[in-house]
Amino acid sequence: MSTKLTHTDEAGRANMVDVGHKEKQIRTATAEGFIKLQQHTVDLIRDNHIKKGDVLTIAEIAGIQAAKRTSELIPLCHQLQLTKVDVSCSIQDNGVLATCTSRCIGQTGVEMEALTGVQIALLTIYDMCKAVDKTMVIQQVKLLEKQKLDL
Repeated sequence: MSTKLTHTDEAGRANMVDVGHKEKQIRTATAEGFIKLQQHTVDLIRDNHIKKGDVLTIAEIAGIQAAKRTSELIPLCHQLQLTKVDVSCSIQDNGVLATCTSRCIGQTGVEMEALTGVQIALLTIYDMCKAVDKTMVIQQVKLLEKQKLDL
């Protein structure tokens, strides 16, 4: 693992990495995160009684949309042609677990897209439930796996 930052030049200025010399590969990344909720909020989501609508479906769609726009949100992040984004939100005993897998055929990884998809899915849940739960905590957002396969 390199100890040199890749997004700065020799003088310490911001630098978008040139990946043009790299071979295209199938790139996949999976991330997950959790939003801790009160039991009452979990019950409202499970029973589809949140006034703003179907929380899990809307959060999944928001996560997909966000993953597709990652390069617009994160400076120096490459714009990728994603071939697949899958966001899944599942009710747990004390909250919701969000998972995002992103995939492309390209010259750089898709972990930022997976992490962005998870974060926005969780923020969407927060937004939809803020009227009924003032104690929500988004936590444990992390990259689970990234892979690259030669074509």
